[in-house]
Amino acid sequence: MSVSRPIVAVLATMNTKGKETRFVAAVLARAGTTPWIVDLSSKLHDIDGADVTGASVAAAAGASWQTLSERSRQDAAAVMAEGGAKILLEKFINGQIAGAIGIGGANGTNVVCSIMRALPYLVPKIMVSTVAATAAVQWYVAESDIAMYPSIGDVALNRITKSVMENAALAVAAAAKNWAAKQGTRIEKAPLVAVSSFGDTAACVDRVSERLKSLGYEVILFHASGVGGKSLERLAAAGELEGVIDVTTHELTDLIVDGVYSAGHGRLTGAGTAGLPQVIVPGAIDHANFWVGQVPERYRARDFFQYNAQNLLMRTSAEEFVALGCEFARRINAAKGPLRVLVPLEGFSEHTKRRAHDLEGNDRGPWKRPEDYRIFADSLKKHVKAARIDELMLHVNDIPFADACVDAFVEIAKR
Repeated sequence: MSVSRPIVAVLATMNTKGKETRFVAAVLARAGTTPWIVDLSSKLHDIDGADVTGASVAAAAGASWQTLSERSRQDAAAVMAEGGAKILLEKFINGQIAGAIGIGGANGTNVVCSIMRALPYLVPKIMVSTVAATAAVQWYVAESDIAMYPSIGDVALNRITKSVMENAALAVAAAAKNWAAKQGTRIEKAPLVAVSSFGDTAACVDRVSERLKSLGYEVILFHASGVGGKSLERLAAAGELEGVIDVTTHELTDLIVDGVYSAGHGRLTGAGTAGLPQVIVPGAIDHANFWVGQVPERYRARDFFQYNAQNLLMRTSAEEFVALGCEFARRINAAKGPLRVLVPLEGFSEHTKRRAHDLEGNDRGPWKRPEDYRIFADSLKKHVKAARIDELMLHVNDIPFADACVDAFVEIAKR
């Protein structure tokens, strides 16, 4: 890879964004990088200027560009996304890509971001999009590190959007040059340990992080809001981690009740599949998250706590704790590496110090229900085959509990 003029992929549909694509490429060239244009057009056209044609992208996915127009828009986009991802990843594996930038509307953003997600973390990725400031951005970025730039207006050549595209191109050029300069440089790195976090397990997370750092580990925190859990699993699977202290496994509760913070069925599987040492805690599984005003009808008679103007927490029921014990056990039983489970029977989150209410705000009594925490522990023990489960008469945010988590990790990490 040329460190002086690293290659930056430019991903766009040349049939609709040809002039804009060439503008971005020109900015990249002036900034000291080499633009490499990949045409993602699913419709035939005769506009030139692409380094990789639409026909080549379709062929990489085993399809004919000439016949894509016969398919639905969604199917054609899927073909271009698959082919583009294969081409971009191959170029990266061969050491020829130091960054990527895309431009587009809703459909273009979907295709480009799907392609960018094929690249590893830390490779610079920027998307200039008309939908960058919408709620849908979570689906485009998913668990990747794509930086989204709102185009303000439609992607076109006017003084406003040109400035946006210029800023984005200059940003990815600088990042790509920095990334390229670091390749091949040997850097001594401390072992990296992932810790899942949440506001209501913060005291535990802070203590765990502090102790890990004092022991020579580097710590990366993942906020357990769906995307955070997905990112943790992806890093574990990619071999970037030395271990996990999964303090906040709350996303599994959202998974089983269709809450808004689910990380999907892959949660609590990455470290186990990779054989990494992991300490597992049922942190914050005593509630699921819903947006205020959007609680499903089947849950409207339940107990809640309004966390802020947007977030409404629903208390986990005894039946759901039984189901969670099964969900945890299934993942624990499949793990290939050493692990330990620590269950704080005095409370799974800071909400044990609060009171529950119904949807109208009427008091429903203390949030804390120790008998339900026991139900979870019993369900877990019933279904786990061999892993060690330690029950502690402590709260998750007690210092001794956090210390027990670190002590357990240090012990199993030596194996």
